[in-house]
Amino acid sequence: MTIQGIDVAYTAVATAENGRDGRVATDDGRLDVVVNPPEEMGGSGAGTNPEQLFAAGYSACFQGALGVVARKEKADISGSTVTAAVSIGKAEAGGFGLQVAISASIPNLDAKTARSLVEKAHQVCPYSNATRGNITVDLSVV
Repeated sequence: MTIQGIDVAYTAVATAENGRDGRVATDDGRLDVVVNPPEEMGGSGAGTNPEQLFAAGYSACFQGALGVVARKEKADISGSTVTAAVSIGKAEAGGFGLQVAISASIPNLDAKTARSLVEKAHQVCPYSNATRGNITVDLSVV
């Protein structure tokens, strides 16, 4: 199946009950979590929240994209990690908005090479492509 020029290889399906204060589960049962707003937003903070789930997905996806780019360039990224910090707040135009800070640690590479790989991974990562032009995504190498 092709959607908007994409040859679809996989579709994930999840259903939420009671929005940000309920439950989210995938159709295959592999993910089934209680979601609650964080305490900072007036919630109980007892479960996970959509921002944590987005951060987990984005960091894993970006790490995968980094691996794709590193293999092409024959760069050693063993021991690397990617952290995604997803922030939510009131948007100037109304409603709420997100911003993301991606931080990569690539211990086996010099700073310039690591930065180049991170920038290239940002062009490959599906999460980066989905958010580009919609939200601020800051990249850093630590």
